[in-house]
Amino acid sequence: MNVPAWGWFLTIGLMTVFLLIDVLVIARRPHVPSMAEAGRHLAFYVGAAILFGLFVWFEWGGQYAGEFYAGWLTEYSLSVDNLFVFLLIMASFKVPQKLQQSALMIGIIIAIILRGIFIALGAVVINAYAWVFYIFGAFLVYTAIKLATGGESDDDEYHENRLLLWIEKRFPATKEWHSTHLTVVENGKRLITPMLIVILALGTTDLLFALDSIPAIYGLTKEPFLVLTANIFALMGLRQLYFLIGGLLKKLVYLSIGLAVLLAFIGVKLIMHALHENNLPFINGGKPIEGVPDIPILVSLGAIVVILGVTTVASLWKSRRDARLEAANGGAVESSQSR
Repeated sequence: MNVPAWGWFLTIGLMTVFLLIDVLVIARRPHVPSMAEAGRHLAFYVGAAILFGLFVWFEWGGQYAGEFYAGWLTEYSLSVDNLFVFLLIMASFKVPQKLQQSALMIGIIIAIILRGIFIALGAVVINAYAWVFYIFGAFLVYTAIKLATGGESDDDEYHENRLLLWIEKRFPATKEWHSTHLTVVENGKRLITPMLIVILALGTTDLLFALDSIPAIYGLTKEPFLVLTANIFALMGLRQLYFLIGGLLKKLVYLSIGLAVLLAFIGVKLIMHALHENNLPFINGGKPIEGVPDIPILVSLGAIVVILGVTTVASLWKSRRDARLEAANGGAVESSQSR
C-alpha cells in the first residue's frame, strides 16, 4: 500500500478540521446533547468511516478495504469497553452533565495524539523485528484469558493512576468547577481546576486501553495508514456513543466475554502469522513454517462481525430475560404481602 505524503497530510488535515469544529462548537455552547443530536453526529462519523473504506477499496483494492473495516470494527468494539471506565471517571469526579461533553472531547484529542505516537512506534518495531508478532499474539491471548476469567467487575469506583496523583500533589487545585477553564487565579495564585484533572484522567486511561488495541489492529493490518485512520474514526465517534448508549452499556453483560473471544482470535492469528514468516533460529531452524496458514482478511472480518453480533444479541436477550424475571418476582412478592 503506497500512500503518498500528500495523502497523509490531507487525511490528517481533514480529520483535524472535523475535530476543531467539534471543539469550537462545544466550547461556545457547553450542553448535554439530546439523543437526536448524538444520533446524528454518530451517524455522520459512522457514515464517514464507511465512505473512507470505500475510498480505500477504490484506490488500493478490496484487501486493504477489508483490513480497514476489520480494524475499525475492532477498535470501535474495544472503545465501547472504555465507556464503562469513562462513566466511572465522570461519576468519581462529579462532573456536571453540561461539562461532560467538553471533557470527553479534549480527552479524546489527547488520546488520538498519544495513540498516534504508539502507532508510529509499533510500525517501527514491526518493520525492524518481525518476531514481535509472537509477543503481540501472546499478549492478546493473555489479555483475553484475563478478561474472560475476570468476569464482571464489582469495583464501581475509579482509582486515579500515579500520574494524576502526582499532578494533584504537585500542583495546587481548586475543588470548584469553573466552566471549561483548566486553570483559574484565586487570591493571586494560579490553580488547576477539576476539568484539567478529568481531561488527563480520560486521556491517560484511554492510553492504557491502547496497550491491547494497538497490537490487536496490527494483527489485522500492517499498514500504519490504516491503523491510524481506523483508530481516529473509532475515537471520533466515541463521545456521541457515550451519550447515546450510556444506559445501554449496563445491558451488554457479555461484552467482556465477547471482547475476550475477539482478542483471543486476533492473538492466535498473530501467532500463526509469526510462525508463517518465522525467522527465529530456535524455531524450525529459523525457517518459516509453511504448513501454518495465514487467516485471510475476509475470514477475519466475518469472524469479527459474528463475534460482536452474537455478543450484542445474547447480552440484550439475557438483560431482557432478567428484567422479566425480576418484574415477575416483584409482582409475586407484592401479591403475597397483600394477602
